[in-house]
Amino acid sequence: MSESLQLHEQHVHEVVQERYGAIALGTQSSCCDTDGGCCGSDGCGDNASSSQLYNAELLEGLPVDVTSLSLGCGDPVTVAGLRSGEKVLDLGSGGGIDCFLAARQVGPDGYVIGVDMTPAMLDKANANKAKMAVTNVEFRQGQIEALPVADNSIDVIMSNCVINLAPDKAPVFREAFRVLKPGGRLSVSDIVTERDFSPELRADTTRWAECVTGAIDSNEYLALIRAAGFVEIEVAGKSDAETIVTRQAGMPRLFSARITAYKPNPVAGTPSS
Repeated sequence: MSESLQLHEQHVHEVVQERYGAIALGTQSSCCDTDGGCCGSDGCGDNASSSQLYNAELLEGLPVDVTSLSLGCGDPVTVAGLRSGEKVLDLGSGGGIDCFLAARQVGPDGYVIGVDMTPAMLDKANANKAKMAVTNVEFRQGQIEALPVADNSIDVIMSNCVINLAPDKAPVFREAFRVLKPGGRLSVSDIVTERDFSPELRADTTRWAECVTGAIDSNEYLALIRAAGFVEIEVAGKSDAETIVTRQAGMPRLFSARITAYKPNPVAGTPSS
C-alpha cells in the first residue's frame, strides 16, 4: 500500500472516530451541522430514526439512551432472522441498539459481540448494558478491517450503516468471511450508490464521516462481497436514502440497501447451516 493511501485511510478513520465520539459525548448532533445537513427532513431528532427503521415492538423496553443512538439506515436484525443460541457479531456497534435487539432474539443460550473503534461509543454501550442488566452481550474495541474475533466462531454478522465508513471495504468483507463459521451468514444494512461520486466529493472526508461520500456503487459493493468468498448474495431490499441523507449537486443517487450473503459450508454441501 502506498504511503499516500495509508495516510488517506488513517485520516478517514480519525475523522470518523472524532465525529462518532462527539455524538456519543453529546457534543454533536447525529445530524450534520452543515447547510442542508446529511439527514433528510424525517431522519433525525426526537428518536425519529429508530422509530422509522425498526418495528415498534422490537424497540419496546429499550431505554432512550439506546434508541437515541440509533445511527443506522435499516434493520439488519430482522433481516438476519436470528435463532435461539446463535453467536452474533455486530460490526460498528455504536451505542449497542442492534446488539441488544439481537441478544433478545438469540436468548440466554446465544451471545452477541459488538465491535467499535470509538472509545466514547464503547463507554456508552457498556453503560447501556449495565443499565439493562444484559449478560449475553460483550463490546470490544477494534476496527472492522481487523476484527478482534477468532476464526470460524460466529454464526451471524450484522452491520448497520457502518461499512460505507471504511476507507477500504475489501478487508472488511474478508474479515467477516474469516470469523464466520462455515454456513454462517452476513446481514448488512448500508448506504450504496448508483454510479460514483466525483473525485472532489469522494475526497470530502467530513461528508464521508456522515455516511455519504464513502458509499460505493451497489454493483461494486456486491462484487467485493463475492470476492471475499461469499455465496447466495441477495439484496433483500433497496430504498431511496433521501429520508436519511440529503443529496447535493453532483452526487450519485443514494440507496439504503439490505444485503444478505452466506459463507459456504462444504460439509453440508449448502450455503446455509
